[in-house]
Amino acid sequence: MSFANTFVEGKDYKKVSGLPEATKPVVREFFSYNCPHCYQAEPTVEKMARLLKGKVTFKRTPVGAGRPSWILSQEAYYVAQKLKITNQVHSKIFHYIHEEAGPFTNAQQLKAFFEFQAVSGKEFDKVYNSKDKKTTLDNYGIQLELSGITGVPTLLVNGVYVVNPGEHTAQELAKLVQFLVAKK
Repeated sequence: MSFANTFVEGKDYKKVSGLPEATKPVVREFFSYNCPHCYQAEPTVEKMARLLKGKVTFKRTPVGAGRPSWILSQEAYYVAQKLKITNQVHSKIFHYIHEEAGPFTNAQQLKAFFEFQAVSGKEFDKVYNSKDKKTTLDNYGIQLELSGITGVPTLLVNGVYVVNPGEHTAQELAKLVQFLVAKK
């Protein structure tokens, strides 16, 4: 199927100098759990990811933007990734922040959230206090810097095509991603 006449650079996507990706095709979502636009876009992004399963690799990069509560949210994503429970808690973190308690304000609050998700305090402390955490959070910042994006939520396709997920349905996003993946 050809989408050549369907999507327009500058309207549906833009090209940036980009982020070198180790594997392609790849869609990387830049987001923050604290961002209300990311919260609103998340169901669409999730559905798009399901529609593209097996066709592209889907990755996430949480953005801290130098804001303490956003950095705590990055740490929440890091902990979930390390404990291999991201799929189980991803939407719960969004819900907690936007529907229940507001942004995380300290590490104890973050720990309490994970304990409520059946993570032992000892497991949380081990991951949260690991030496790897700083390196990983620094890597998130490097990915953001290299990406050339200017806000969240943003999808980066193959490291060079920027898409605003809030402007499309999941089906449109899936078609747009397939179109961009096929571009030479």
